[in-house]
Amino acid sequence: MMIAGFSVLRTHGSLRRCGMRKMTLITITVGVLFMFSQPVWAQEQSLSFNVGLFSMRGEDGRIFDDVLNENLEVFDFNLQDFNGVSISGEWSIDIGEYLEAGVGLGYYSRSVPSVYAEFVNFDGSEVAQDFRLRISPLTLVMRFFPLTNHADIQPYLGVGVGLFNWRYSESGEFIDFLADAEIFREQYVADGRDLGGLILGGVRSRLTSDLTVGLEVRYQKASGRVGIDQGFFDERIDLGGLTTEVTFQIGF
Repeated sequence: MMIAGFSVLRTHGSLRRCGMRKMTLITITVGVLFMFSQPVWAQEQSLSFNVGLFSMRGEDGRIFDDVLNENLEVFDFNLQDFNGVSISGEWSIDIGEYLEAGVGLGYYSRSVPSVYAEFVNFDGSEVAQDFRLRISPLTLVMRFFPLTNHADIQPYLGVGVGLFNWRYSESGEFIDFLADAEIFREQYVADGRDLGGLILGGVRSRLTSDLTVGLEVRYQKASGRVGIDQGFFDERIDLGGLTTEVTFQIGF
C-alpha cells in the first residue's frame, strides 16, 4: 500500500465536565427514595450482583456524528470488537407487590486494536493504535411484575434513567498529513457524565425465600461529546447498546 495525502489535523485538549447532569440524577434518585421512605422499610429490600455482555450498537444504528463510525472511514477495526463483559450491582426495594425501585452501578471497559486502512509506514509496517472505551453508569430503574414480585417465576418489564460516566481514548501512532505524512505518537482522551435512558425486561426464578437468579436484557441510549476540536474525527460518541446479564439477587 502507498501513502497518499489528505488533509487531517489532530489536536489534543481537555473537555468540560457536566456536573449539573450528575446532580440532576442524584436529585431524582434521592427524591424517589424519599417519596417511598415511609413504606419502604416495611417492604423487602435486596442486593443483586450481575454479570453479562454489553453489545454496542451497529454502524447503521448509531448517531450521525459518532466518532467510531467516522473512524471506520480511516482505520481498520470492527465495532463488534467493542462488545465485552459488563458487571453491575443494584440495591432494590419493593413498592407493593407489583413494583420495584432500584439504584445500581455498572462497569464496562474494552480496548480495541486498530491500524490505518489505506496507509502504512515507509518500511511497510502497520501504523497501529488502540481505541479504548469505558462506561460506568449510575442508574435508577423501576420494574413492573405482572405476576407479583413474590411469585416463584417473576417476569418483568422496566424503565429507567442513567448517568453515564464514560472515558474514550485513542492512543498509538498517527499520521500528520499536513507535515509530510509524519508519523507521531499521541494519546487523545475525552470523558464525560451524560444522562440517558433505559428500557429493560427479564425473568427471575426464586430458589429460596432469600435468593433468586434471573436473566435480564437492558437497552441503553446515551451519547457524549468528544469534540473535533480535541483531535477526534467527529463531534460525539454513541454510548448506546444492549446488555444481556445473569442476575443474582439476595433479599433481606
